[in-house]
Amino acid sequence: MFEVLVFVYENYYAGDSCPDPAHLERKLNAVGFESDEISDALTWLNGLHHAARGSKGFAGTSQLVPPESWLREPCTTSVRIYPVAEQNHLGQQCLGFISFLESSGVLPGSMREVVIDRAMAAPGAPVSLDDLKIIILMVFWSFGQEPDALVLDELCDDSDDRVAH
Repeated sequence: MFEVLVFVYENYYAGDSCPDPAHLERKLNAVGFESDEISDALTWLNGLHHAARGSKGFAGTSQLVPPESWLREPCTTSVRIYPVAEQNHLGQQCLGFISFLESSGVLPGSMREVVIDRAMAAPGAPVSLDDLKIIILMVFWSFGQEPDALVLDELCDDSDDRVAH
């Protein structure tokens, strides 16, 4: 599924250029992705779209859903407590990375909640850090925001290739 998400991100970074789900599915089939991976990715993207938009359907459809009340920006004095299910599914490394981005001022609380929601919808437990980085990129994309260059480098860079000075 994550290979499909990376393909969608790389080819449709300008959010308005992403085709409707049926056309996107045909395009992904033509590229050679497996149908079950495409189905999983489209379902995941639909959930992302609903979380990020709240009151609109996927890719401009007229299907309406109630606005997500949990997308409100939390108070600055609030503390996020992770239930055991989230701790187990996300793992220590991903929770630490989310905390790092949030404390750096890069990931607002409302976007953090969408990241957690989409990470919980992702297969695998715990979610790998590389998969979480893809999820974070997709959340920024769905909100129509581009992370600054340093954050983008952190999200896209393979840390295995880094050399300590």
